[in-house]
Amino acid sequence: MPILGFSLAALIGLSLGLLGGGGSIITVPILVYVLGFGAKESIAMGLAVVGVTSLFGAAGHWRKGNVRLRAALVFGAVAMVGTYAGARLSVFVSGALQLLLFATVMLVAAFFMFRNGRKEAALAARKESAPVPEPHKASFPVMALAALGVGGLTGLVGVGGGFLIVPALVLLVGLPMKQAVGTSLLVIALNSFVGFAGYLGHVQVPWLYLGIFTAIAVAGILIGTWATHYVSQAALKRAFSLFLVVMGAFILFKNREALAGWW
Repeated sequence: MPILGFSLAALIGLSLGLLGGGGSIITVPILVYVLGFGAKESIAMGLAVVGVTSLFGAAGHWRKGNVRLRAALVFGAVAMVGTYAGARLSVFVSGALQLLLFATVMLVAAFFMFRNGRKEAALAARKESAPVPEPHKASFPVMALAALGVGGLTGLVGVGGGFLIVPALVLLVGLPMKQAVGTSLLVIALNSFVGFAGYLGHVQVPWLYLGIFTAIAVAGILIGTWATHYVSQAALKRAFSLFLVVMGAFILFKNREALAGWW
């Protein structure tokens, strides 16, 4: 199944390029159920793949002036502590439990993505613009707790957390939406690299597979970024959310014995 798996790698980059997130959500299922890697190896590899592709995406936003370096470093530094801790904590958690947590994250992300897609479609039908959240700065302890939580989730289950980072940067750090999206990609890259480092020494990394997979995903993000001008974001979000529901349900089904034991 390597050819199919490598072909699907382009979907990861396309998702990041078109939606600004969602890449890590589909990376782990592809590595586990198409390429046949173990859960822990797939989560570690997924962090590396998403880290590199997000860095390429952040570079594009940097050229447009949509990356706030200071915010990325401050929020990212706190989040990286949580990411490394989550990656280390994963040693004590079974691969099946990690996949169950991963599936839960997929379903939550699908709910919010579908809801946002419906809102955008309704606004487009009325030819109205989406309301822009009012940026404001929260206290540092609140921001730090949010960053630690996002980072811990990244390290434990291997998701970049873009669907959490963007709202946090808007509502807690005070960034405008466009800058939050660009800055989030840099934060995702930093988090992912630290998470990957936390797994080194605990999992075997097939570097050749990882290199090829990552290169294809990078090509996908370049294509996805170019295609944003021609594709309906609302329709994409709704379609992708349904895909996440199917994949999340599939992962829960495949790990139903562990799920039954958990309850």
